[in-house]
Amino acid sequence: MKNFKNLTFFLLLLSIITAKADTGNKNKLWYQQPAEKWEPEALPIGNGRMGAMLYGGVKTERIQFNEQSLWSGDNNWDGEYQTGDRGFGSYRNFGEFIINFDQIDAVKAYRRELNINTGIHTTTFELNGVTYTREAFASYPDQVIVFRYTANRKGALSGKVSMQSAQGAISTASTDGLSFMGEMPNQLKYAAKLKLVKNGGSVDIEGNTLSFKNCNSIIFYLDAGTNYKPSYSLGWRGDDPMPRIDKELTTAKQLSYAKLLSRHIKDISKLTDAAIINIGETAQAQLNLPIDARLKKYATGVKDPDLEELLFQYGRYLLVSSSRPGGLPANLQGLWNNSNTPAWASDYHNNINIQMNYWAAESTNLSECHLPLIDFIVAAQEPCRIATRKAFGENTRGWTARTSQSIFGGNGWEWNIPASAWYAQHVFEHWDFTRDKSYLQNTAYPILKELCQFWEDRLKLSKDGTLLVPNGWSPEHGPREDGVMHDQQIVWDLFQNYLLAAKELGIDADYQKKIAEMQQKLAPNKIGKWGQLQEWQEDRDDPDDQHRHTSQLFAVYPGREISTTNTPDLANAAIISLRSRSGNYGKNINKPFTVESTVGDSRRSWTWPWRAALWARLGDGEKAGMMIRGLLTYNTLPNLFANHPPFQLDGNFGISAAMAEMLLQSHAGEVQLLPAIPEAWATAGEFTGLKARGGFTVNCKWLNGKVTSYQIYSKNPEKVKLRINGELKEILSVKLN
Repeated sequence: MKNFKNLTFFLLLLSIITAKADTGNKNKLWYQQPAEKWEPEALPIGNGRMGAMLYGGVKTERIQFNEQSLWSGDNNWDGEYQTGDRGFGSYRNFGEFIINFDQIDAVKAYRRELNINTGIHTTTFELNGVTYTREAFASYPDQVIVFRYTANRKGALSGKVSMQSAQGAISTASTDGLSFMGEMPNQLKYAAKLKLVKNGGSVDIEGNTLSFKNCNSIIFYLDAGTNYKPSYSLGWRGDDPMPRIDKELTTAKQLSYAKLLSRHIKDISKLTDAAIINIGETAQAQLNLPIDARLKKYATGVKDPDLEELLFQYGRYLLVSSSRPGGLPANLQGLWNNSNTPAWASDYHNNINIQMNYWAAESTNLSECHLPLIDFIVAAQEPCRIATRKAFGENTRGWTARTSQSIFGGNGWEWNIPASAWYAQHVFEHWDFTRDKSYLQNTAYPILKELCQFWEDRLKLSKDGTLLVPNGWSPEHGPREDGVMHDQQIVWDLFQNYLLAAKELGIDADYQKKIAEMQQKLAPNKIGKWGQLQEWQEDRDDPDDQHRHTSQLFAVYPGREISTTNTPDLANAAIISLRSRSGNYGKNINKPFTVESTVGDSRRSWTWPWRAALWARLGDGEKAGMMIRGLLTYNTLPNLFANHPPFQLDGNFGISAAMAEMLLQSHAGEVQLLPAIPEAWATAGEFTGLKARGGFTVNCKWLNGKVTSYQIYSKNPEKVKLRINGELKEILSVKLN
């Protein structure tokens, strides 16, 4: 009996150790070697305003950094896509600092990792019996990036540190750090400062570098900024950056490292832990591999649900790190850019990209991270009004935008005429998920109404009495003509959002009636000759067309005009169109639908997430799951950045939204649990903290594909239509404490 008790205790202890090992590598990107290349291998940290890419070098530690407002280009640009110093401009590289350590060569037990719950990057290794530890994090509460270097032997840290501006400013050195400041050709002032605090040893100035010798530990505090101000009326410029930088660095230095770290973890984990999914358990042997090795195994067909969970949380982490209240929205690269000529200017593309960046903001419980996009829309209104009147007539009410936008009210490339109506969806959804009535009244409603006025004046009456969006384009596909379905659907969505907002506020009854009548007259979606959802008014769709865009399916997702419950015929037509785009119709109609069969133009980092969300809305969890596998297999870099190619982060942001959509939907007037769960996830799982429209927070557990328990919370108890395990019922939500 005693031996049995000992065995039981041993097995219990082993299970606890195993459980700890299981969680040890979850929510971490880790590797057994330093990064060599910036784009595929370095790891990102960010506080919304500033970001850094870390290589985890041993003898040479290189840290490239950005600040979100360092842009070239002219104020209120309207025209060609000129991405140099003037014209439309581009997002720019801020600079880097480099630490060269003495007497470090071949090392043992190397590991670098990024914990995406805490936002802490850690590098550890051993050399000659000494363990070296390097930590870095980007603090939102204290607006600095902090780097700490330690060793378990006194006096083990010696070397030199330098800092370079990527815009030509010259660095200067003082006993406590390095700094530079300069001015762009567009009169944007910029500055950066790196403060050094040592324990033990000495620091000397050598030209524009610092030399440190025999230190026990070193802490660097980095801050950078510009005189950008998000205000058209103030010419997009504010105060010089250096006084603010000095103040923030002084304040940060007065806090202990432990206090800075504690404040950072409390802040970021409140967001990263707000929504959690558990969709299965990865085999221990797989979980013990570094991420680059796990990706390679996964690409061969190995199951790794924890890697899929990591991808979900990584998208959320990247949004938290690149989009915080008071700052600019995440751009095509989020926040991280090492080039002065980045792809597509690393700008704000409004024909799906910036929108996809924010699809997960509300549904995965990051509402506050949505605010920078809404603030950007508000700030851009006046220059966009001026550009719109210039293009469409001086008496034009409302506004829209060209496809590319800058932070200085700039509009570049071709006009994307429904752009502002698509923005309106985000403006409305922030209210729909939060139910903040003050926001609805003061911010959202004025935008929605003004954009309705733009379309009230622009819509064209056809011969059959329907209203058409004139001179439209189905991005990025086909001719310009009237009544393109993508445009029709977005305008329908705008009108629907306006009507719901006006009804909630109980105002503008006459205008509500006018918009409702116009919505009813919009030329409807059509089913074509081979059963497809038509992309144009004319039935010209090619069943073998595998274009990357699925623009005619906006009404399925992110719109809500088409759903399996309310418009089943149109939903079936959407399924046929989606199969066609994926190479599973026309001449390939009898071939199996697989990850591998989705080829060519369909393999884009942002295409997989959109199609995953579309399949989720259409109730097909298996195909939605295939899209996740496709993204991880074909368009994900070793550091998990989504790769178009080149890399752009809409794929990372978008896949988090798609995975949430597979587990919870709320667009069709009801909350639906597990609407599109693939077989691979069905055995057992749970989620906590996902959000539903109406201001609801939802938790759920399941077993064998069936919900076993759930909780639905809201600010006040409210009636909820709930679809669960095939049954529709009405329940009362629980008050959120």
